[in-house]
Amino acid sequence: MCTPPVKTCDHTVCFTSVLPLLYAMGEMISACEDLHKTTPLLVKIMREHLKVNHLMLTLHHQKTGTISTYDSIGLTEEERMRGTYTIGEGITGRVVETGQTIVVPKIRDEPNFLGRTHNRKAADLDASFICVPIRTGKSVLGTLSVEKNYIDGVHRYADVELLTFIASILAQTVELHLLKYEENVHLESENRRLQNALKERFRPTNIIGDSSVMRAVYMMIEKIAKSRITVLLLGESGVGKELVADAIHYNGVCSEGPLVKFNCAALPESIVESELFGHEKGAFTGAEGNRMGRFEEANNGTIFLDEVGELSLAMQAKLLRVLQERTFQRVGGNKPIRVNIRIIAATNRNLAKMVEEKTFRDDLFYRLNVMPLTIPPLRDRGNDIVTLADHFVTKFARENGKSVMRISEPALHMLMNHTWPGNVRELENAIERAVVLCEGEEIHGYDLPPSLRESTLPAGDSLRTRLEEKLEAVEYEYIVESLRKNKGNISDTADQLGMTRRILGLRMKKYKITYKPFRD
Repeated sequence: MCTPPVKTCDHTVCFTSVLPLLYAMGEMISACEDLHKTTPLLVKIMREHLKVNHLMLTLHHQKTGTISTYDSIGLTEEERMRGTYTIGEGITGRVVETGQTIVVPKIRDEPNFLGRTHNRKAADLDASFICVPIRTGKSVLGTLSVEKNYIDGVHRYADVELLTFIASILAQTVELHLLKYEENVHLESENRRLQNALKERFRPTNIIGDSSVMRAVYMMIEKIAKSRITVLLLGESGVGKELVADAIHYNGVCSEGPLVKFNCAALPESIVESELFGHEKGAFTGAEGNRMGRFEEANNGTIFLDEVGELSLAMQAKLLRVLQERTFQRVGGNKPIRVNIRIIAATNRNLAKMVEEKTFRDDLFYRLNVMPLTIPPLRDRGNDIVTLADHFVTKFARENGKSVMRISEPALHMLMNHTWPGNVRELENAIERAVVLCEGEEIHGYDLPPSLRESTLPAGDSLRTRLEEKLEAVEYEYIVESLRKNKGNISDTADQLGMTRRILGLRMKKYKITYKPFRD
C-alpha cells in the first residue's frame, strides 16, 4: 500500500480521450446537481475509456458513520450491498479516515485489503487497487475506487490523477446528495415515530391489525370512548364486534364500571325479558326470589347487546323505554329502576331493511343508530390476515405445546386468496386446526382446511381421501413457490416443474392461481 508518487508523466492521450465526457459531466452537474443522473456518465467513462475491472463509488454517511456503495461496475446488486464499511476499516475506511489517496500496486500483497464485495480469481489478485477521497475542504464525503491491471506505474499514476480530478468535480453533487439523504432519513425517521405514536394512541391493545380500514375504526373508538353515547356496531358475523365493544368500554369513561354482555339470540324469547330486566319473587313458576337483570348488573358501566336484530317486537318496545328513559321494571314488579349505563348494540343484519319490512321498530332503530360503526370484513383488511394468522399460530402453539413457529409462503398465499365468509372467527379456527395437524415447525397448505385450497374439482367428488387432499395441497405449494422464484414467468416455472405450459396452465386454473401477484 502506498500513496501515489509526486511526479509528472505523459498521459495527454488519456485525458484527451475523456475530456469531452468530463466536460459533459461538468455541464450536467452544473445544470442538475443530481448524483442519480451524474453517475451513469461516470460509469460510462470508466467502462469505455479506463477499461477498469471494477469500480465503486462509496458515500460516507456522517450521522451513522457508515460508508456504503452507491454505484459500481462489475458488481451484482448483492455484491454491491456487501460493500459497506466503517471509518478506518479496510482501504476504503482508511481513505475516509485520513482523506488521503491510497494505491495498492498488487491486491495480493496488501494485508489490509478486505475483498468484501466478491470472490476474486487468482489472476484478479495481481490487479492494482486505487482509492481516492471525494472531499470538500476537510470533510471526506466518500471515495472513488477502481481495480485494474496496469502494465507500468506511469499508466497507474495517470489514472490516479484522472480519478482525483473526477472526484473533485463530483464533490459538490455528492455533498448535496448526502445533505438531502440525511434530511430524508431524518424526516422518514420522524414520520415513522409519529405514525407509530398515532398507531399506539388509536389502536386498542385487544385488537390486532394495522390496515387502513382498521386504523379508521381505531380512531372512531378513540372518539366514541370519551362519551356515553349509544353505539351500534355493524358488520358480518365473526368480524370482532365484541372486541370493539370491549375496546370502547375499557378505553372510555365507563371503564371503572362493569361490562355486561348479553346475546339476544342465545335464549328463548320467554326468558329474555327476565334475563335483561330481572324478576320479583313469585313473578312466575320457579321465581323463588328477587333477581337482578343484566341492566341492573351493568349500572354505572356498559351493557353489550349482541345480535339485537333477533329481539321480538315486544322486547324491542321494552328496550326502547330503557334507551329513552334509562328506567325499567323487573318482571312481576311495579317499581321503576333507574340505571346509568352506556348501551352498545351489535348486529350482522340490515336493520334499515328490517324497518321497511316491519320486523324492527323504526323508533328503536333511530335510538340505536345514534353512532353506527361498521367493522370491515376480514377480506378487506389486506395484510391483517397475515398478522392475525401469525398471532393465532403463536397462541395455539403455546396452548397445545407445539413447536410451530411460522406459516409457509404458499400457505400464506392460500390465506390471502380466501374470501373468509366467517371472517376472523373462521381464520382463528383454521389456524387452530393447522397447528394441531402440523408435524414440524412450519404450517403447510395441506395443514389448512380443504375450503382454503381453492381447488375446483367436479361436483360429487366429495369422497376424496385425506391423502388426495394432501397431494393436492403439496402440488399447490410447489406451483406457488416456483412462480415466486421465477417472478411469475410461466415458461420458466413450467420448465422448473418439468411440465408443459399447457399442463401448468390447467393446474393453475384448477387451483385458481394467477401469475400476476408474483410479477411485483
